[in-house]
Amino acid sequence: MITLWQSRTARSTSSSRNRALTAGLGLAALMLLAGCASKGESAYTPKELTSFNETSTLESEWRQSVGDGLGRARYPIAPAREGNTVFAADADGIVMAMNADTGERSWRIDLETPISSALTAIAGDVYLGTRNGEIIALSQRDGSVRWRSRVSSEVLAAPQANQQLLLVQSVDGQIIALDRQSGEERWAYTSSQPALTLRGTGTPMVIDPVTFAGLANGRLVTLDNRSGQPLWEMQVATPRGTSEVERLVDLAGQPTLSPDGRLFVTSYNGRLVAVEATRGGLLWESNLSSRSTPVLIGNTLFVTTDESVVVALDASSGQELWRNSDLEDRWLTSPAFVDGRLVFGDFEGYVHLLDATSGEIVGRTRVHRSGISVPPVTDGNTIHVLANNGRLETLEVRP
Repeated sequence: MITLWQSRTARSTSSSRNRALTAGLGLAALMLLAGCASKGESAYTPKELTSFNETSTLESEWRQSVGDGLGRARYPIAPAREGNTVFAADADGIVMAMNADTGERSWRIDLETPISSALTAIAGDVYLGTRNGEIIALSQRDGSVRWRSRVSSEVLAAPQANQQLLLVQSVDGQIIALDRQSGEERWAYTSSQPALTLRGTGTPMVIDPVTFAGLANGRLVTLDNRSGQPLWEMQVATPRGTSEVERLVDLAGQPTLSPDGRLFVTSYNGRLVAVEATRGGLLWESNLSSRSTPVLIGNTLFVTTDESVVVALDASSGQELWRNSDLEDRWLTSPAFVDGRLVFGDFEGYVHLLDATSGEIVGRTRVHRSGISVPPVTDGNTIHVLANNGRLETLEVRP
């Protein structure tokens, strides 16, 4: 299996969806893949920022330096917050806990192993995955290691927890359930992997009885958390085209579950679908390609497409409510929601605020020119943003 990393400096094919691909294979391999995917090439050209009517400001409250950042490979090590503590890490193994109001550091540890996944903070613990296929549980109180557990391969997706289990999706297509208290493996589910995949995996959506997981082969599977057996599966995206690049259909985001049992799933080179969570019945579909996790606020679903176009849809019908193309090709992060607004980071290190009702840009600031590639973490009107160089900045939205 060959995987492709994302890059903001790579040349693209004439299909804008293929702009998301990079070379973890070297320049010659990338040129070969691009040639297979398209008859011609066009330069990667993100939109320039333009003036807008600023009705919201982003005021810096504090900043901290978290190790050396996300590394040259831009590992997706998004921070996490629980209560009044923010947890963040770098690619070399540094993990830190900070007071969310002041930025004062509570503790800092060096795991001496390369971290590769986003962090998950829940019920007094912090969970993370490593490049060598290890899952580590830390105490939120002092950063001490509670347990370590080995899985089948590198972990890029944040581990996801219910009351008893920690669910891990590794890059080789396995989904592993670990006991949250001990790290002992309870079961594992293995999926078939295509010859070529995006560099990354979907993140499972976990509730007490079941786990919803998107796979690199374009399928969505629902697993019984008691045994790991599949309850139902559906093909969200179907491979098309003649080359392996054109046939990429990864479900690289996390499924979003509504309180009334609707599941919203994005796919690369495929579609956005809404399905019944209990049986997998299709409710509606939209022809949007996305590697990002959608955000559901009330009955509105917000999606960042692979071209960094922001789209709002009616969650009941899939009808498009608005779209904003002002930030096209700026490699936006997945959206987060803050006090009536959507917030994104981009490849030049800007943080953008969009009004959730109209889709208009209402605020902007720059955190660091190294860029932002992991989603912001929000709480009330507070935003925590981790730049690629390790700068963690906390912003307050005003008014």
